[in-house]
Amino acid sequence: MDGSIAPGVLDHAELALSGGLAALARASAFGTQALPARALEPGMGLAVARRTVFRPQDAESFGRVADRVAAGNMSLLGRSLIAAEQDEQARLRNAIATGSLLTSGRHLQHGDAEQAGRNMEVFTNCATAIASFAKFYLLLNGSGVGRAYDDELMAVDWAEAPEILLHLDPAHPDYPKTDSELRQFAAELSLLPGAGVEADIASVRAAIGRALLPDLAILPAGARLHRIADSREGWAKALEELESLAFQRASGLPLVFDLSAIRPKGAPIRGMQGRPASGPVSLLRALLNIRRHVIEPARARAGSQDRLSLWEQAMLVDHHLSVEVQVGGARRAARMATKSWRDPGIFRFIRCKSEGGLWTANNSVMVDHDFWRRVAEGKAQAAEDALTRHAVAVFDEVTRCAYINGEPGLINGDRLEDLRTGSARAKPVHEDGRDFRSGRYQVDHAHALLADLSRRANAARFPVTTNPCGEIVLHVTGGYCVIADFAPLLACPGSPDEYVPGCLPEDEAALWDARVVESVRLGVRFLIRANTMDALYAEEVRRTNRIGIGPTGLHEWAWVRFGLSFTDLLDEARSRPFWDMLSHLSAVAKAEANQYAAELGTTAPFTVTTVKPAGTTSKLFGLTEGAHLPARRQYLRWVMFQGSRNADGTWATASDPLLADYEARGYPVRCLTSFPNMSIVGFPTLPLIQRLGLGEQLVTAPEASPEQHYRWLELLERHWIGAERGNQVSYTLKVFTDRHGLDSFRDIVLHNQPRIRCCAVLPSRPDHELGYEYLPEEEVAEDRFAEIVAGIEDPALHEMIDLAHLQCASGVCPI
Repeated sequence: MDGSIAPGVLDHAELALSGGLAALARASAFGTQALPARALEPGMGLAVARRTVFRPQDAESFGRVADRVAAGNMSLLGRSLIAAEQDEQARLRNAIATGSLLTSGRHLQHGDAEQAGRNMEVFTNCATAIASFAKFYLLLNGSGVGRAYDDELMAVDWAEAPEILLHLDPAHPDYPKTDSELRQFAAELSLLPGAGVEADIASVRAAIGRALLPDLAILPAGARLHRIADSREGWAKALEELESLAFQRASGLPLVFDLSAIRPKGAPIRGMQGRPASGPVSLLRALLNIRRHVIEPARARAGSQDRLSLWEQAMLVDHHLSVEVQVGGARRAARMATKSWRDPGIFRFIRCKSEGGLWTANNSVMVDHDFWRRVAEGKAQAAEDALTRHAVAVFDEVTRCAYINGEPGLINGDRLEDLRTGSARAKPVHEDGRDFRSGRYQVDHAHALLADLSRRANAARFPVTTNPCGEIVLHVTGGYCVIADFAPLLACPGSPDEYVPGCLPEDEAALWDARVVESVRLGVRFLIRANTMDALYAEEVRRTNRIGIGPTGLHEWAWVRFGLSFTDLLDEARSRPFWDMLSHLSAVAKAEANQYAAELGTTAPFTVTTVKPAGTTSKLFGLTEGAHLPARRQYLRWVMFQGSRNADGTWATASDPLLADYEARGYPVRCLTSFPNMSIVGFPTLPLIQRLGLGEQLVTAPEASPEQHYRWLELLERHWIGAERGNQVSYTLKVFTDRHGLDSFRDIVLHNQPRIRCCAVLPSRPDHELGYEYLPEEEVAEDRFAEIVAGIEDPALHEMIDLAHLQCASGVCPI
């Protein structure tokens, strides 16, 4: 065959467009008999599964994971399943087990028969928040959170916050007992100059006494006591009261936080599969930092030229809270911070990461068509009006900082959502907090604050922003998008490396395409059911029903199914079968979303298609991630685990036991200094795409030009995202500074960025990669790579990576 879509496949897809459970049953390509689970990628894929997906009861079986995830999702219907729904659960299980539908890491981790009784926040990858306590709660649940720091959205002056007083019962297991523990405690809380570990014990005790109330029996007059509950909700509730009182200008009120009920460090969190808790000292440190690095400076500098603006205060509060968000070492805070280019403080925002140390968020400047028009005009001729000069100055400063430090980015805010639909500005303002209420969390103090912020958002220039990775569009006051990946390569009936690329037997091509269609449809239904869970933003979920389904492993699928390399894909005429199929799948997804929402009596989803980074899910099977090209030909993939060494070189007791296991088998292992108590394991990786016979036709991300990357994004936005009901493509484009100077970098951004919805452009220095202690992927020369592989005792790894595979990666593959 010539790589075109097999006869009959579009007929099947047309049937899929009719929607409905009966149609899905008739058109099933997976069947209801349990299919064997696809083997995970040896080394890295298995490591990621062990760290984030597998449970002891799964016995490290991906088939068992598929069983529980499918059962948990179908349980959200809240009743006994009819026969057709039982069949759907069986097909859903098969789609997940084969890797064709990868849902997302959150669902693979948490999905089980108890899902219907859990809160949606645990299952949402993407969220937004407009208040610090809301953002904190979502981060504690593991969501990535975006927040807009536009001046018009700021309502809290932290200089008006109450007087924070803190207490931890000396009987608490985490309260220091010995002199060395007292010194370490003081050092962790930065209570003494320097590290504090050498200070005399009297000074240490005095410093702790100044920071903490020793006894709750004697409280200041008029003090309000808040006992923080031992839960995610309890931690967020403390911040809700603090932020609400700041909004109410309660600066004279003593607010006492008692952290004594919080479980000790290392105790298991049942809702996180037994991962260890961070203990009360973590929250204690956050509250102390807010007091001394936000509230006190805001008061001291009030009225001065160097005063802390409200948006700066909010960013600092969010930063100090985010630093303490740790879930058993498996997840840290993920945030997006955006600000309008028109705001007077935009230059401080642009520099706040490099100069202010605010490293916990991805920062981006929100721009629009007017911005790009003014920049182009201002570059062409001397600008006559102040706003155009301001736009040019913003562009120059953004690109200067990005060229040096990698951030901030630029987001086309007016292209996030078609405002002609009115969907962003149609969100009602609720005074009673009903739009911030779930079975687990109800607002007690923040009704007035949230209502004020909602009114501000309704009049805002940019009423929507994005999640940390940029692919999801959400209202600035708060919303979710549940997301999933489908992997069209893994829907193939056999092993991908058994086929001659682009020349498949007609019946196998037809079955493969039918499975891809069914994976998309099952994924859409899966996500819409997830949106029925108990949620903090339940009102917004009911209003928008946003979902995001997208492909991963696109380059492998294009090669094996259609015989098309990356260069071929950029020739739209030559690669027409690929783009036609992708457009058709987009239509299938949107039609299925309408149909299934109607069946359940819910709103048709405002958004359906997206392309997310797919980091965890793609690693399970060695696929290229989301829309990205392979980063390297052969490399070490560094994966982070919780753990550190004792002075004698042995692993500390709280370390993940996998560290010692991987080290014993010869995998490279390093302890980190920039991430305390964390270590990384290097997995020799020869990506699947390198083992499929592309040889010299393979193009890696550094080998493609910026123009090629942007062309690829334009095609994806046109054919997959679509003109309506689409989110965005999460994509990082590295511009190498040894090839492009600052002026060239600016030309690339100015010429290309206005034409697409979203792209993170990351200047990269091959010599030191922006000074990071490590990067996730480290390219390794072929001889060194072979040496590392030879030193590892892992038969599965050696079966995957052999001399023939290395030859293929070098462009001399015998195929």
